[in-house]
Amino acid sequence: MNLHIKNGRVINPASQLDGEFDIFIADEKIVAVGEQPSNFNVEQSIDATGLIVCPGLIDMSARLRESGQEHTATIDSETRAAAAGGITSLCVPPDTDPLIDTPAAVELIEERAKKAARAMVYPIGALTQGLKGELLTEMAALKTAGCIGFSNGRTPITNSLILRRAMEYAASLNLTIFINPSDPWLQSQGCAHEGAVSARLGLTGIPETAETIAVSRDLLLIEQTGVSAHFHNITAGKSVDLIREAQHKGLSVSADVSIHHLHLTEHDIGNYDSLCHVMPPLRSIRDREQLQQGLREGVISAICSNHKPLDQDAKLGPFAETTPGISGLETLLPLTLKLVNDDEISLQQAIANLTYHPATILGIEAGQIQVGAQADLCIIDPNAYYECQPNEFISTGKNSPFTGWLFNNQVRHTIFKGIKVFG
Repeated sequence: MNLHIKNGRVINPASQLDGEFDIFIADEKIVAVGEQPSNFNVEQSIDATGLIVCPGLIDMSARLRESGQEHTATIDSETRAAAAGGITSLCVPPDTDPLIDTPAAVELIEERAKKAARAMVYPIGALTQGLKGELLTEMAALKTAGCIGFSNGRTPITNSLILRRAMEYAASLNLTIFINPSDPWLQSQGCAHEGAVSARLGLTGIPETAETIAVSRDLLLIEQTGVSAHFHNITAGKSVDLIREAQHKGLSVSADVSIHHLHLTEHDIGNYDSLCHVMPPLRSIRDREQLQQGLREGVISAICSNHKPLDQDAKLGPFAETTPGISGLETLLPLTLKLVNDDEISLQQAIANLTYHPATILGIEAGQIQVGAQADLCIIDPNAYYECQPNEFISTGKNSPFTGWLFNNQVRHTIFKGIKVFG
């Protein structure tokens, strides 16, 4: 269907475009920005007067719980939630059940995502078989099947020689590895940031060195092997310093941060609020400020939801025994644009961190508004104020600590492959 989006404020960070333009869509593609093509017959139109039109969002870390944990969520339910949040592309970490360590697991995810038809779902393959950190997976076969990169999820590879071999293999295939930096011995059984709050509450702490020591080791191996690497879910200010230094040295290194780490700190745990039990943990106020500074400087170039939908029982019980995770697909955009309202980053930078920058890191053709690009768009009402009510989430996961937060910038429409999938 030929779609005409008219009178919207079009923001395209890839070309620094910011102005009022019309967009014309046909056959899943953008065919014009500005003037209507002479042979274009409008079949459907969206009046975007007073609204922001930007590329569809790209979430670099979202657990959709399928396959293997369909009792919690499915690709169908979570891509519906993604559409409601303006997200048209998602990356799935390898720690599904079964793990994404065989071509069959990749094909299953792609088949179900294609059936849902609301967003592109990109599998990230396992670096090692069973995520055990012992034997490398057949990365070449997984790449052929559709994996866009490789990771060991939240399970660190403790043997540095095996990690080196994995990096060398990935580098030979020109593939990016995705790292969740953590020293398992320092992290141990911890459940909160090691600091004043964990001491007061009697919770086992995780020191920032559990992250920074891992980042230091990994950067040395990245430099030795020449692999392209991306650090997921950075939480410590010192990690930002290490990555900044590596980037200045010319290493092919990038990083993202979970949106909740840009807003919450260890103090939000309050009186054992299990909704603030996340992994990696919420850090100090200073860490949060350094993460925001890293974002402004471009050291951190992407913001993700780190979405993990959980059932209600998972958050019941003593803090340390609850399951860590936040349902974040539907709060990713408003929380990111809240940083704009708070003068932490610019609007262009905020949208770039959700669109063009993740697309560049992943090497996918997305995150841009230009002629010939796939028509994945998010249309936002910047003047729609609403209260966050997780019980009303489309996601099956209602586990969010942002109940009662006042947001604006509500998604009005999401366009995926030229079709309106929300709004």
